[in-house]
Amino acid sequence: MQIRNGSMSIHPTAVIDSSAEIALDADIGPYCVIGPGVQIGSGTRLDPYVSVQRWTAIGEHCHFFSHSSVGTDPQDLKYKGEPTQLKIGNRNVIREFSTLNRGTFGGGGVTTVGSDNLFMAYSHVAHDSHVGSWIIMANAATLAGHVTIEDHATIGAFSAVHQFCRVGLHAFIGGFSVITRDALPYIKTVGDRNQAKIYGINSIGLERKGIPESSIEELKRIYRILFRSKMNTGEALKIARAQQWTAPETAVLLQFIETSERGFIR
Repeated sequence: MQIRNGSMSIHPTAVIDSSAEIALDADIGPYCVIGPGVQIGSGTRLDPYVSVQRWTAIGEHCHFFSHSSVGTDPQDLKYKGEPTQLKIGNRNVIREFSTLNRGTFGGGGVTTVGSDNLFMAYSHVAHDSHVGSWIIMANAATLAGHVTIEDHATIGAFSAVHQFCRVGLHAFIGGFSVITRDALPYIKTVGDRNQAKIYGINSIGLERKGIPESSIEELKRIYRILFRSKMNTGEALKIARAQQWTAPETAVLLQFIETSERGFIR
């Protein structure tokens, strides 16, 4: 085990591979297991019974609650033990029994998690997914492989996101939803599989996160053009593009729609 600067607390029952690199001010609780090639940053805390498996890099001031399991092999039958990675940023909170898997060679070899996220109990991030920052995954929220979650999104309890889908910036996914196409930024999406629908701009959530009122009003206007005008997508986009928008959020929404490969929920 390689040790970096500070004053570390490691419980004597913890099992730590000799190749792990742990910051000296990290806190490793009872019965934790830390595998080969793991890196743990300054101020990060592991409660009892946390498992951090091979080739996982964890940033600073993260908190892993009891029985969370990170850096485990991808749940992909094509995976044959090759070295892949999980990279986790700073100040993340990972609650009890959450699971985060490493990547696969076929998906780029790495699963990434940004900073300042909350993963509630039993949430799951599968191989080759890319989770941004300031995201909330509520209890038992589940991401399949190759999913992208953009910053400030919220995934409701017991919801699932299908492989290769995107969830947009500031998107809100209601509880018990099944997302099989891209979920639009700034918008509330709720429902099961092909029954999932959008339910307007997430005005309250955007206000709480400091989005200007003028931007929210523009988003409401473009929402009516795109999704309530009864035009097809191409016609609605043409009309929307012709308008003089000033809020950067409208440009984000339009670009998200135009770059969707799986189609989007509407």
